[in-house]
Amino acid sequence: MAATVLRPPSVSSADSELSLVGTFAQPNVHEASVDLTRATQGSAHVHDDANPCTIIVPTELALQVNDVEWFELDENVVKALPVPESKVLSSTQYGQSFWGPTAKIVVSVPSGEKISYFLKVFVLEAFGNTMSTGEFESLRVIYDTSPEYCPKPFAHGRYAKPEPETYFLLMEFREFGEIPAEPKPLGRSLADMHKASQSPTGKFGFHVPTCYSRIVQDVDHWDESWCAVFKRHLARFIEHGKEVLKWPEWDVVAACTLERVIPRLLLPLQEEGRSIKPCLCHGDCWDGNTAMDMRTGKAMIFDVCTFYAHNEYDIGNWRAPRHRLSNKAYIKAYKQSYRMSEPVEDWDDRNRLYSLPYNIANACYVPGSDQRPVIYKDMDFLCKKFCPEHLDEKMQELRERQKAAGAVPSELEQTFRNNSIATDEDEDEEDEEERKSNNLTRVKLR
Repeated sequence: MAATVLRPPSVSSADSELSLVGTFAQPNVHEASVDLTRATQGSAHVHDDANPCTIIVPTELALQVNDVEWFELDENVVKALPVPESKVLSSTQYGQSFWGPTAKIVVSVPSGEKISYFLKVFVLEAFGNTMSTGEFESLRVIYDTSPEYCPKPFAHGRYAKPEPETYFLLMEFREFGEIPAEPKPLGRSLADMHKASQSPTGKFGFHVPTCYSRIVQDVDHWDESWCAVFKRHLARFIEHGKEVLKWPEWDVVAACTLERVIPRLLLPLQEEGRSIKPCLCHGDCWDGNTAMDMRTGKAMIFDVCTFYAHNEYDIGNWRAPRHRLSNKAYIKAYKQSYRMSEPVEDWDDRNRLYSLPYNIANACYVPGSDQRPVIYKDMDFLCKKFCPEHLDEKMQELRERQKAAGAVPSELEQTFRNNSIATDEDEDEEDEEERKSNNLTRVKLR
């Protein structure tokens, strides 16, 4: 997931993902202007329009004028403002993030127009550079493809202040309405972005690393094979998940998924005359990273960790019941705008496969996550369906090693296996419903 998620007060902590940025309620502030060109060491000159006088206050403190709580701007942020000779009218903390503070900046430009910016700060040492650069490049490419679909990025860089090592991302400020975006506008806009995007190399991947939470995605390379790209991508998440998802059976199904399931499900997309387009994907399209734009009335996205992928990868995050985007209206709206890839009969299994990186990250970084058994069950299901003999062989080898070592499965591991077996019948019923739905959609699209 990417680093922060903007959400309204109505979103409970149980709905939150990897990073939260408080509320969209705009602070009720009285604007005062700060002439940064007149700032001197140890002080800043603040002009309050309601009380025309100059007040000198310490810059190392949060500036307060008529109850305005100011967010101190680093000099490199000020230098990065895109319009020359901009005058900062207000700089206020706006929401919160796991990675550092966030702020709304309002400036006056020489023409007299007021412009608002959104500032994200990453207090993560060198990792902050990777994260901010990845998000900036993601927004830049998305904005070039679909300008109304995301905030326009303006700059990213490192604070002039040496300690702590801090990075920033400056972008357009957008007023959000309903979160998440409504099904039809979101499905249509996401599909339009997928269709309009063009990989600069014609291949899958991206030109810089992008970050899903604290995981640096293994996507900064180019490959004609989507199967190869996704295998490396999922392997990186599985490696990160070892500390949380550690039990022998999980290692077996994870290896079988990488070695057998991925080739079985993804190679056919580019075989026997079939092809898929490398599409620009959001990378973390869940409830908290989509909204209705108050200005345009259209769906928009943010907090992106982009790369060129199979378009269906973006929908993998909609499978989890914890997300409101799991409502079938969202997937239906998307399918109406972008037909399913052939083989259509594999769509639901591909969707289950594409859900794994998101759920693994959730298990790793969200306190109290319940995704550990879900991930095991999904991989176990796919392995039993597509490589049952190989899975049985590897499980038997595990049992023999455990027996030789005098080890027995833990109660928790046994519970996972029992739950997986008990839910197989339910999965079969769900798959039958999905197949009927896919066949109906396929007829309509053609």
